Amino acid sequence: MNTIPDCSLKRLSRVSYDKVELKTGLEIHQQLDVGTKLFCDCPTIETDVAHTKILRRLRPTQSELGQIDPAALYEFKKKKFNVYLYNQTSACLVECDEEPPHPINMNAVKAAITVALALDSKVVRELHVMRKIVIDGSNTTGFQRTVLIALGGSLKVDGMDIPVQTISLEEDAARIIEEKENYRVFSLDRLGVPLVEIALAPTTVDPVTVERIALELGRLLRLTKLVARGLGTIRQDLNVSVHDFKPSEVKGVQRLDLIPKVIEYEAKRQDYLFKVSNELKAKGLTAEKAIGTYVDVTKLLEDVSSQIVKKALKEDKTIYAIKLVGFRGLLGREPFPDVRLGLELADVARAHGLGGVLHSDELPGYGISKEEVKRIERVLKVREDDGFYLVFASSDDEEALNAIRRRAIAFFEGPIPETRGPLADGRTKYSRPRPGAARMYPETDIPLIKVTDELINECMTRVPKPWIEVLNYYVTTYHLNEKLATQILDSNYLSLFEKACSETNLSPTFLAVSLTELIVSLTREGVDTSFLDDVRLLELFKLVDSGQVSKESVLDVMRYMCQNKVGSEAALKAMGIKAISEEVLRSIILRVIDSNIRLVEAQKERSFGALMGLVMREVRGKVDGKKVSTVLREEIKNRLESKR
Repeated sequence: MNTIPDCSLKRLSRVSYDKVELKTGLEIHQQLDVGTKLFCDCPTIETDVAHTKILRRLRPTQSELGQIDPAALYEFKKKKFNVYLYNQTSACLVECDEEPPHPINMNAVKAAITVALALDSKVVRELHVMRKIVIDGSNTTGFQRTVLIALGGSLKVDGMDIPVQTISLEEDAARIIEEKENYRVFSLDRLGVPLVEIALAPTTVDPVTVERIALELGRLLRLTKLVARGLGTIRQDLNVSVHDFKPSEVKGVQRLDLIPKVIEYEAKRQDYLFKVSNELKAKGLTAEKAIGTYVDVTKLLEDVSSQIVKKALKEDKTIYAIKLVGFRGLLGREPFPDVRLGLELADVARAHGLGGVLHSDELPGYGISKEEVKRIERVLKVREDDGFYLVFASSDDEEALNAIRRRAIAFFEGPIPETRGPLADGRTKYSRPRPGAARMYPETDIPLIKVTDELINECMTRVPKPWIEVLNYYVTTYHLNEKLATQILDSNYLSLFEKACSETNLSPTFLAVSLTELIVSLTREGVDTSFLDDVRLLELFKLVDSGQVSKESVLDVMRYMCQNKVGSEAALKAMGIKAISEEVLRSIILRVIDSNIRLVEAQKERSFGALMGLVMREVRGKVDGKKVSTVLREEIKNRLESKR
């Protein structure tokens, strides 16, 4: 009977994470808002318009020590071409790799140094630009330029000092548009946008605390007012390990609330792999004894009813089987949702362009009968305690087959270091091997940069005040409650909030609610609010300020703008919203009072609530509710006095 010790992580608890010796390192990649890209004068704007297309295929190169980075080799073996969309307003020959990089953007350097000083990091006095090999298509050059800015320092979070390892300045990657079997399409508009990268040292805190750390680091960056805001401008990478194994890196976690889920899933997955390796060794097995070689079993399955098999044979693929001694029951066992060895194999297969694998714990099934399974077992000489898996591959899929087999061998090692991608629900999937040290070498086209005392002092003046001081400033200056002040500071609309406060007479509370709670409400409805940029929102606020639209209509107008991709004035016209004058409002109120004079005479001032509802039924969206309230109370008072 196959049993395995409890993997310890059935609930999110401090004790559980201590038991598996969980360590998590956090890396933040944040775009800087410094006007232009890092090595040219192109603006940092996104556009879907392409003036021309460039076709490239990238190849790995050896390091100065003659080594080839494993991640680069993995990408090269995918044999994919890259198509780059070029727009002459957002990219130039530097992004096309047709001209050398221009001098580094010193505003970006100053911004990165400012961040380093805010974290008490030690700024290096000579900045050397390096090339980091990246041939996944995200850079036309086949490498990413990066420069070390500072070492050490710490981030203070809830009384803890979280150590900082390094702070770097680097260029952002090209924006991927789509990926097909044989090619990928990228836009060059984002390539070269300056990024500050902050790598925190691994900590033993629980996953929820890691989310808190990321929140506080993001807040510090935003308080500098030197970073970009909005979707895609910040990315969190997580380095997760258990039992002192080397970490796996989960790249590109976009949302803060996914961080605990990703860490919890990785902790469970890695802890299970650790326990499986111990169980296999306890059986006296070794990878050499247990993991067989591929056997062609195509002829055994030529007449099966399985649609999966029929599709593979139609595509002229070969069906390979491999014996796994002692794996019966292990491949399909699922101690936690979506944590199982079969999925580990399938993820590697899919990452290499294959459809996945079928394994013995899920067979018979998928149209493969019990008798057909027995045929395979006889050919493989499978015993009662053994398992196997099937994979469908073409003649040129040798590397993919080897990669899946290597993953099976790795089950004897426990969790292995690799790069993984996050899924929307917090699970992760295999992406590629982790890069090695062989991928970094000097950039020869850019001279070193001296960091002078004058430069340090200039940057020191831009270091933001602590979060609590800034929060208190917004509470006091704009008369916001603490919750609303926190929301606007954490939002992507802080600069717009300040501008709207200075350019309109609208209440800061109304503006803050509109930019946080109303937009969040639309997002929860499923409305894409990306259309609501600063320019369009400021135009809407000015219409509210001038009385052309009521505050009560703002949510509806925003929704219409997003759904129909039109500005605020066009939305008002299409929705039939037209402000009414005070004279017209007063005439409506008098008519309502006259129609309900008995109610007014009987209840006097207490009739206000009922009358307010009747008036708002006619004027909602056409005049501000506060104005209606003021005029209605005035007219009720006048009518009562006239009756005396």
